[in-house]
Formats: sequence, C-alpha cells, structure tokens
Amino acid sequence: MSEIAYVRGDATAPLGKGVKVIAHVCNDIGGWGKGFVLAVSRRWPEPEAAYRAWHRGRAHNDFGLGAAQFIQVARYVWVANLVGRRGIRTGSKGVPVRYEAIDEALGLLAGKAAELGASVHMPRIGCGLAGGKWPGVEPLIAERLVKPGIAVAVYDHEG
Repeated sequence: MSEIAYVRGDATAPLGKGVKVIAHVCNDIGGWGKGFVLAVSRRWPEPEAAYRAWHRGRAHNDFGLGAAQFIQVARYVWVANLVGRRGIRTGSKGVPVRYEAIDEALGLLAGKAAELGASVHMPRIGCGLAGGKWPGVEPLIAERLVKPGIAVAVYDHEG
C-alpha cells in the first residue's frame, strides 16, 4: 500500500500527470468565503457557483453532511466539494468538523476518483476553519483513498 504524499505548495495547482481531483471540506449551511475556498474561487468560479446552487436546492437533492459534489473545472481537473462541517463556528457543540461526515464524503470521493482514474489533491482538510485535528483526518484518508490504491497528495501551503 502506498502512502499519502506530503507536498509544499498550492493544492489548487496540483502536481503530476493525468486526471486530478482537488478535494476540500465545505460547511452544511451554504457559506463560502473563508479559507481554502478563496483560493479555489480565485482560480475557477464554477465550484462556488455549483456549491451555492446545490445548497439552494437542498430540499430536492443530496446536500448535507457527508455529501460530495464533483465539478469539472478543466480538461483533467475536477474539484470535490465535501460537506464535512456542521456550521461555521465553534460553539457549545465544539468545533464545526464532523469526522464521520468527512469519512462518508471521502468514500464518495474514492468512487469518483476510481471512475476517473484520478489522483486526489487536498490541503489538510477539516483542519483549518473546521477546527479538526490531522490525526483524526489522516486515518480516514488512508482508509478511504490510499488503501484502495488512489494516489493522494496533501499540500502544505508555503507562506
């Protein structure tokens, strides 16, 4: 079994050849405007527009914790909006990250990556604004993506 490749750089400019899926964690309330999504939106308008439409239509679609949305932004590049945060603020119920939702969404991502023959690229999902800890997220990625043979690169932004 291979391992997660840790890379210094920008996850919105994924390295390597072939089809790539850039994965990140979104909240379940339709908010888009802080953190990694800003870098995504600077590069492509489609993921934000698709996420907002998905949230608006949530009464009639699968939007919610654990869901995943896949948007093709270039010939060989997709963005995966993974819903893995309850709300956006730390409160009486703790931090917004929901590990079980990230796990469920990673399962959907694994299916899409396998279908596309794609590698997966991401920042340390769930560990920024969501308030999660990498030791809680990393094993989910290893189980859902690495174990079935999907190449995964995790980017630590320089700066």
